[in-house]
Amino acid sequence: MTVIDVTDQDFDTEVLQRSHDVPVVVDFWAGWCQPCLRLAPILDKAAEKREGKVVLAKLDTDANPAVSERFGIQSLPTVKAFVNGEIAAEFLGAQPPSQVEAFMDGLVPSETQLLLDAGDEASLLRAVELEPANVDANFSLARLRYENGDAAGALEHLHNVTGNFCADGLAARIELEEEGGSEELQEAFEALDDNDVEDGLNKLLALLEGTDDETERERIRKVIVAILDELGVEHPLARESRRRLAAALY
Repeated sequence: MTVIDVTDQDFDTEVLQRSHDVPVVVDFWAGWCQPCLRLAPILDKAAEKREGKVVLAKLDTDANPAVSERFGIQSLPTVKAFVNGEIAAEFLGAQPPSQVEAFMDGLVPSETQLLLDAGDEASLLRAVELEPANVDANFSLARLRYENGDAAGALEHLHNVTGNFCADGLAARIELEEEGGSEELQEAFEALDDNDVEDGLNKLLALLEGTDDETERERIRKVIVAILDELGVEHPLARESRRRLAAALY
């Protein structure tokens, strides 16, 4: 049973005791709560997707005040996950499907997440079969194929990815390499491959500053943005490089 209703009377048995065998996610809701009604089908779908590896328990707070008071429920919807009789994770308010999926994956990884964690080519191919538009699966497979010398195969999977800086950067690098590129460009990529990120970034920024070819500029920009995204906003090198990038572009 994946989705159950629980009450003040059976909460300890159906939630706390059961959570020693399987994670139990409790949806604290009420009939008057519109965000609760929007969240409910998202939770249902996420629980059903995990086929009994997680149980979704629904508790009407109006009809069951004792449990609500016991766990200090003050706003709805509130979602709490129990593992081994204890609260393992929680969130407040209606969340989009992606956030609910991530929440559930933290308790019970989906088949796709397990395949992504494995990281080998066969597992990543299976992940793409299960979810053809999965950004992480396509990008991971593209990067693996690129590292193995299959640039065309990498590009094929990168075309399935949208809105990902790292994917855009890898595609741009492949396109630059396919056109041959200057000796300076090759030196920049070699520095990056040797984990000398600072030298690689400096070389790419110098190339960006020195070329008038708009297509080349855009591709170099994408490679730089991908590197900065991986470094993170707080990295000192990223902050200085962003300043130089903005100056070179504008």
